Amino acid sequence: MVAAIMSERLNTQEDLARALSALGRRDARLTSLVEREAGTPVRRRTPGLEGLVHCIMGQQVSVASAAAIWGRLKAATHPFDAETLASHSDETLRSAGLSGAKVRTVRALAAAVLDGRLDLDALFRMPDDEARAALVALPGIGPWTAELYLLFCEGRGDIWPAGDLALQVALMDALELPERPNALSAQEIAADWRPHRGAAAHLFWAHYRRIKGRSGVPL
Repeated sequence: MVAAIMSERLNTQEDLARALSALGRRDARLTSLVEREAGTPVRRRTPGLEGLVHCIMGQQVSVASAAAIWGRLKAATHPFDAETLASHSDETLRSAGLSGAKVRTVRALAAAVLDGRLDLDALFRMPDDEARAALVALPGIGPWTAELYLLFCEGRGDIWPAGDLALQVALMDALELPERPNALSAQEIAADWRPHRGAAAHLFWAHYRRIKGRSGVPL
């Protein structure tokens, strides 16, 4: 029986620096990249409902659009809790910029929190795979959203959002690959970076910003 695994946390800049140093020692292809991106900032948001909804706002939109939608929704929701979200009409949610799909996702999430199907405090203590499964079981929350929440809001150090387009572009450029890897290939590439794949994600997002001149992740 395989033991459940809980990531070490990337809570501080020092945590990220140690993990990046370990990556550079483990894979010679990353040594120069780690040195160049030595100041890569650790990305953290407060865990809980607010952080998860913020991740949902980033689904399939640009970074700028996600920020604008999130700002309008946050301004309209006081306090930011499941009961208040559930009380909003569809019109209120759409006026903040939510698509029909995001309205349904936010409603399903609020309902799951209110009826106890999703306990975000308990989620924090779950092993990585269990936490990911608990999130993707909810309507409208796929692997990308779940992984960004676990990486940024819970600081889990071995989360690797292989389906993220910016990470795939950065992998292709930094590793001089002939084509952009798909999610499966990106998983295979990162397999040897365990248990520091969360730090690797930070590293490649920093590389994406360097080559594209813009952030590749909506947090």
